[in-house]
Amino acid sequence: MLAVPNTVAVDAIDALLPQTQCQRCGYADCRDYATALHAGEAEINRCPPGGAATRVALGTLLLRDLQSIPALADDVDAYAAEHVALIDEAVCIGCAKCLPVCPTDAIVGAAKRIHTVIAEACTGCELCIIACPVDCISLRAQQTRANTDHETLAAREMQSTHLRDAYAAHKIRYAARAEEGLSAMIAGGTTTEPTTDKRALLAQILAKAKARANPGADA
Repeated sequence: MLAVPNTVAVDAIDALLPQTQCQRCGYADCRDYATALHAGEAEINRCPPGGAATRVALGTLLLRDLQSIPALADDVDAYAAEHVALIDEAVCIGCAKCLPVCPTDAIVGAAKRIHTVIAEACTGCELCIIACPVDCISLRAQQTRANTDHETLAAREMQSTHLRDAYAAHKIRYAARAEEGLSAMIAGGTTTEPTTDKRALLAQILAKAKARANPGADA
């Protein structure tokens, strides 16, 4: 385990992360990554959207040797800054699988209806692309208040706060929907339907991402 100063709190670590919730670090969200850092179970070089500024800030907070700040870990995917998702509405089947994975609720749509992306709320995290079963979502270059690539953490602070709040609202919204669904199942006497396991879903998303990055790996 990596040594972590006793005076450092999870909140302080989380405050240095960009809050894109892109899962490239291997954790479910920025908070989970911050918790792993706090426990000494993760290195400071697993956040592509955070860039070098985040690695230096984390190294400073955690009292690491600033002369040997590590480069981005080899096993994390790159991050396309200042891009947003674009849905090909002619191909979209309205499966709605992109809705629950979007950390900022930037996608508008309903089951069996065409979906579209609110560009100003999109961080370009690509989780919707990974979740889409018909590959109708791609990235296009566009700078928004949610995805602007800031050089310093101070310049990024307002954006990070906005994204953290949007993600918190997203979690509350989908937790309420899950609760409503469970209540409906109980009322209908059908409680045997398996619930979605968050870690299993994350594993599936990451596995699909790796498959996209290495299409010939299993050949």
